[in-house]
Amino acid sequence: MNDIKIAYIGGGSKMWARVFMYDLALTKGLCGEIALYDIDKPAAVRNQRIGERINADARTVSKWKYTVCDTLKEALQGADFVVCSILPGTFDEMAADVHLPEKYGIYQSVGDTVGPGGVLRAMRTVPLYEGFARAIAEVCPNAWVINFTNPMSICTKTLYDVFPQIKAFGCCHEVFHAQELLACVAAEILNIPRPDRHEITIDASGINHFTWITEARYKDVDLLALLPRFMDMYYEKGYCEQLGHDKCDHLGSDPFLYGNKVKLDLYRRYGVLAAAGDRHLVEFLNNDWYIRDPAQVKEWLYHLTSVDYRRADQRKKIEESELMASGKKPVDVVHSDEEATYLMQAVLGGCKLVSNVNMPNRGQMPDMPQGMVVETNCVFDADSVKPVVANRLPPAVTNLVYRNGMNIETCYSGIKHRDLEEIFASFINQPLCSKLSVGEGYALFKEMLGATEPYLRDFYDLSKI
Repeated sequence: MNDIKIAYIGGGSKMWARVFMYDLALTKGLCGEIALYDIDKPAAVRNQRIGERINADARTVSKWKYTVCDTLKEALQGADFVVCSILPGTFDEMAADVHLPEKYGIYQSVGDTVGPGGVLRAMRTVPLYEGFARAIAEVCPNAWVINFTNPMSICTKTLYDVFPQIKAFGCCHEVFHAQELLACVAAEILNIPRPDRHEITIDASGINHFTWITEARYKDVDLLALLPRFMDMYYEKGYCEQLGHDKCDHLGSDPFLYGNKVKLDLYRRYGVLAAAGDRHLVEFLNNDWYIRDPAQVKEWLYHLTSVDYRRADQRKKIEESELMASGKKPVDVVHSDEEATYLMQAVLGGCKLVSNVNMPNRGQMPDMPQGMVVETNCVFDADSVKPVVANRLPPAVTNLVYRNGMNIETCYSGIKHRDLEEIFASFINQPLCSKLSVGEGYALFKEMLGATEPYLRDFYDLSKI
């Protein structure tokens, strides 16, 4: 039994903390302390109480001591793992990120990774991650750091840039959904029961939320070779692959569901399968391809996720958490489809596995610059995470990934040096800003800076733009 300490930065999380606590409770061979740290201390206390109720549940196989810490360094002291899962700012700031660009005809389906919203979110997030990295270097330099926060690439970049010896990787579940879709392809075309996604082996590479699958197999079957037949059946009407949903559920009102029509269209054009959900993919491409306006969004069988929806959803999650913490609602101790606990077991020496995560490029993507954070398969073993050299992407896809990756690099450099003009160079080159003139871009950038000024003024001289 591994007795470990996990420092959870963002331990008042309304959703991810609970998912993580359920997974840990069902992970044999791990136990110890989970130190919850959050600037919203009452939220962390609420999760502590939920954790204690999880410990008391009959389904729990691994019990944890939950503590709430007043300071980041207190949480990090003695940590074997550090988990980062924060919301940089509030939904008021996210509303500005997502909806202010609509005045200029720019729509965003997520707004947390690239596009104008992604740039502003990065401006709020990087200074915080600089502090996290310095604290980890000082207090627990040998801890493994798992990042869940978006924008994933730039958060991971910050950790490594500030503390080059850090042992960090970024986890994202988007590629898992592509594996689920490929499992559906196998079931539909081969007329077999739907395989478990873990039976689908893939070669994937790219940048977070814009990763591409160049090879996919189920046993000895080439699944990409089956896609043309699958597209004949489902391209126009779409197909929802998500577990617990019918294949037609994307036609409903749930803004997180989509029909994979964008993904299939990109496969038809490039011969490799984009691995993220359609809501993410469209933000890496020029406006008029898939996200010109709400009518085009509907045509491509996905949804725009409004921040009003997110606010309402957060209220529901808080109410549910309060009921769980007070014992008025049962905890639901079931394992999620996330892989973080399995990855933890692997680096502790309990197993060896392969999974896709985000790390700086050390040659695993030869066509991308060294040091750019990329997403590829990695081998997880005792105190080791080693990237696997990926198949090369087709030249046209390489160009798409390179443009977006270099925008992230430019954005990071501008934030690091607090250079608003360099940040703007990334902003105006975002594919979603492709319809803007430079003058319009400046006007939008200034308006977005002003709308989130309370979260920026301590780090940037906003008078310089």
